[in-house]
Amino acid sequence: MESSRKSKFKFIPSKYWQKKWIEYKRELHLNLTQESLLVGSLLGDGTLRVGKGAINANLKMEHGLVQKKYVFWKYEILKNWVPTPPKISYRYREDTREKYKKSWWFRTVRHPEITEFWKIFYHKGKKVIPLNIGKFLNHFALAVWVMDDGCFNKNKLDLSTYSFSLDEVKLLQKALNSKFNIESNFYRDRDKGYRMYFTVASTQKLSHLIRPYIITSMEYKLPITP
Repeated sequence: MESSRKSKFKFIPSKYWQKKWIEYKRELHLNLTQESLLVGSLLGDGTLRVGKGAINANLKMEHGLVQKKYVFWKYEILKNWVPTPPKISYRYREDTREKYKKSWWFRTVRHPEITEFWKIFYHKGKKVIPLNIGKFLNHFALAVWVMDDGCFNKNKLDLSTYSFSLDEVKLLQKALNSKFNIESNFYRDRDKGYRMYFTVASTQKLSHLIRPYIITSMEYKLPITP
């Protein structure tokens, strides 16, 4: 899946980069696996950000403490983009100010290639679903999306799409149907937003496509293999 390929973006170093970073970043190019991981994560829990005063975006991955293996799996795929290994994020309880562990996270360097995805998947600082989302979807990206936001219950798979509008959910449905022949439905989950869900048959079809890419610690999100 890795499929290294030449970048289609022109590399223009920022005048703010230290000299030591220029050659390092010049050699960075997202391969197909890394692009697919990025896209699947953006459909799920991944975030892109252009910080205050920054020109380029970076990608942040963050998951709960129990998903440590999943975080490190993502890190291994993006390792050449990440200066430091995953770390634990801490929070403080409001009442006692007691410090506690919250999640595992890591962040890539800022880079023009990642900025291109920020331009596609963000509008006025908010994550959105682009009209051409089908162009970016493949089996690996779907697997990451399911591992991020999927839930398996009563032989059916559903996906948390709370951060997307109804029109965006419909865009995702259309892409899944036209590209993979997988039908889906949705419902409004109180005031949280919309969730996509699949019938038993569609769940089986989707599971067949993505199972080769699901890591062991996340297999609970798929039906048991007969």
